[in-house]
Amino acid sequence: MAENPSVLITGASSGIGATYADRFARRGHNLVLVARDKERLEVIAARLRNETGVAVDVLQADLTKPVELATVEARLRDDRRIGILVNNAGASVGGSFVEQATDDVERIVSLNTTALVRLASAVAPRLTGAGEGAIINIGSVVGVAPEFGMTVYGATKAFVLFLSQGLSLELIPKGVYVQAVLPAATRTEIWERSGVDINSIPAMMEVGELVDAALAGFDRREAVTIPPLHDAAQWDAYQAARQAMLPGFGQSRAAERYLAAL
Repeated sequence: MAENPSVLITGASSGIGATYADRFARRGHNLVLVARDKERLEVIAARLRNETGVAVDVLQADLTKPVELATVEARLRDDRRIGILVNNAGASVGGSFVEQATDDVERIVSLNTTALVRLASAVAPRLTGAGEGAIINIGSVVGVAPEFGMTVYGATKAFVLFLSQGLSLELIPKGVYVQAVLPAATRTEIWERSGVDINSIPAMMEVGELVDAALAGFDRREAVTIPPLHDAAQWDAYQAARQAMLPGFGQSRAAERYLAAL
């Protein structure tokens, strides 16, 4: 693999994806930018080619459509120059669970989980074969906080976190780094698209600061990067509490508190 592998970024036409494109281009990486809006992608690609001199390919695709998703999967399987996947494409929908249309729920689950795992599955065998590479999955702090009330979106982001942690355990021994990035509220177009008034959010991180922090975690090879979490010991304690339960899962009898009720 080249010293600076190419980076394929989904959801690259705006927000977090476009900012990742900018940052990786300035690090000297060639890019493959994926999104539905080809015109916006072309504008970003032209600017980055002009400002950084890197090669930028544009791949128009709606990742909720199987045929278009398959095109991106094929690019990841076949293009040996691509050594980093940024699984950023995602969406939300406003309202409570009972207010959300079933078709909208299906679309969110398809984009946030099915497309993400299929793209990771498409590239992982080639990266492990090469013994190097990276997969960055953009999750959310909502994935560990059902109290925030974003049930479907949060569930998809919980999937992203679990998948990333599982892949990290599997792939790191084979030379492939996997990072889960968990933003909190970030100033992107996702709010407008999901019908949420951005002014109703009391604290909002700027997208540049979010991506720069995420890349600092990338450079440190963190398995999970949470840019808005100031006390890293809290995450460590959360992980330690979870891991402390693991021995208790391997029991042949139900817990005494349940047996006592029989």
